[in-house]
Amino acid sequence: MTTQIDPRYTVAGSSWPLNDEQRRYIAMAEELGPTFAQRAERHDREAIFPTENYADMRQAGLLGLCVPKEHGGLGADLFTYALVSATLGKYCGATALTFNMHACSSLWPGLLTDALDLTPEQRTEHEARRAMHYARIVNEGAIYAQPFSEGTAAAAGRAPFGTTATRVDNGWLINGKKIFASLSGSANYYGVLCTENKDGATMRDSMYVAIPGDSSGLSIVGDWDPLGMRGTVSRNLIFDNVFVDDNAQLMPRGIYYQAASRWPHMFMTLSPTYMGIAIAAYQFTVRYLRGEIEGMGPPVKRRMFPTKQITVAQMQIILEQTRALFLRAFSEARVDPPKEVRLRAYAAQYTIMENANQLCQLAIRTCGGQSMLRSLPLERLYRDSRCGSLMLPWTAELCLDRIGREALYEHGETDD
Repeated sequence: MTTQIDPRYTVAGSSWPLNDEQRRYIAMAEELGPTFAQRAERHDREAIFPTENYADMRQAGLLGLCVPKEHGGLGADLFTYALVSATLGKYCGATALTFNMHACSSLWPGLLTDALDLTPEQRTEHEARRAMHYARIVNEGAIYAQPFSEGTAAAAGRAPFGTTATRVDNGWLINGKKIFASLSGSANYYGVLCTENKDGATMRDSMYVAIPGDSSGLSIVGDWDPLGMRGTVSRNLIFDNVFVDDNAQLMPRGIYYQAASRWPHMFMTLSPTYMGIAIAAYQFTVRYLRGEIEGMGPPVKRRMFPTKQITVAQMQIILEQTRALFLRAFSEARVDPPKEVRLRAYAAQYTIMENANQLCQLAIRTCGGQSMLRSLPLERLYRDSRCGSLMLPWTAELCLDRIGREALYEHGETDD
């Protein structure tokens, strides 16, 4: 890094033990971040995708963050991804949130699948297929999206995906619709979760396939003018007999269901973005009250007022509580975690999403009227932070539901 970063404003602070690779990858994100922050207002105002940021990440090698080293990537695990993603989130929420989907397209076929139960034949076949996908990212700079939602219970894991894959010669025909499809029109490939079209299909028949962005029968429809996260450009995707060959599979058939059942932390990957937003809100407040925000005329310090000091103290406490739970939950990420760890993952997701918005509320209240100006980042941080608790598959409501149910019932227990 060319500049010294105040540990208050870093994801891991100064005391959490990081290895050399984690420090290096975080430093890469910190180097890019200030430029991303300068661009963020325009991407938000115009609701356009941060294409320039992805070009910078491509040049820096970050698009291959979660690609295994043996395939030419940086080989980051889930925890390391979370640290880097949260660092990006401090500077541009839309970039971090969309990067989540690209990174998962490497993590899921990689270390997640490696820990699951596959036959030797499945492993051999999968290794050849994922090598092709990884080569696209590392050698061609390809961007992968991960459209998930359908407006049904599928994304919450309570029903099969309505998007279907029908077997044909040498491949599959994909039909269906995905809503809130981030990176729409900007991704080179869409990693689509769908259900094999056969009699009696269940969630166990889920498939995960990469559909090229220029495929015949793929269309992007609808407007994109939301409250926040406007730079994600999450329009709707329509699949009308879109053909993909067998090599398009990002996971072996049926393995996604096993992953979803055994790797709960795979659904926490949205939360680092909001951890970064929480840090950014606190950082802005401290700098604002110290008179350190540029572009606002002569510096005016407001730190001497007791009411301001109390609010900053409250924010510091909330931030440290949130960061501690974030770090512990992601450091525990593994296949088949015990119940205690699984419940903590739900609690971390809920806490991060809700506290990010609470911190932004406190920041606006104590900074006052000028903080609402769109020329400053806090107004955008506030709007972006409100979106987190609404996002599937682990919305705030679903986290509460799972915590309450799983805390009170052991596996298989009923009240009958």
